Amino acid sequence: FKIYFYFSLIGCVTCLDYDEHYILTFPNGYGRQVNALSILTVPWIELGGECSINCSKTGYNASIVFHTKPFYGGKKHRITAEIFSPNDKKPFCSIEGEWNGVMYAKYTTGENAVFIDTKKMPTIKKKVRKLEDQDDFESRCLWKDVTYNLKIRDIDAATAAKH
Repeated sequence: FKIYFYFSLIGCVTCLDYDEHYILTFPNGYGRQVNALSILTVPWIELGGECSINCSKTGYNASIVFHTKPFYGGKKHRITAEIFSPNDKKPFCSIEGEWNGVMYAKYTTGENAVFIDTKKMPTIKKKVRKLEDQDDFESRCLWKDVTYNLKIRDIDAATAAKH
């Protein structure tokens, strides 16, 4: 796979084995905590909003909704999606579940199945060029001093490096 991000609004994932390019949009990210009066709760990042995935080669596409947690009750990290065949107005598959847990698929054939269980997926280490092999404005090279100072908990030095 190759992954490219354009202005953090649109991404392109290339599946090299099939020469397929998927253009995708991203949901919004929100910093949350249980309520404004509670200082003892652990904050979390929440994804919310609509996004899409499209493959121009095959014509398949998906519409995805990341649901934000309601103020009272409800669950975090919920997702629903619909997958469409080329030129079809009705989805052949609907997905629901949690984007960081188990997602279930319901097909128009009546079949229901686990679509993916992200908790059982292996973690794959990123392959990144060594810092000395990167250009000055590549992300890891550019932010190395900020990252280092955050790791050693020197916020003032991290802030200075950021400027």
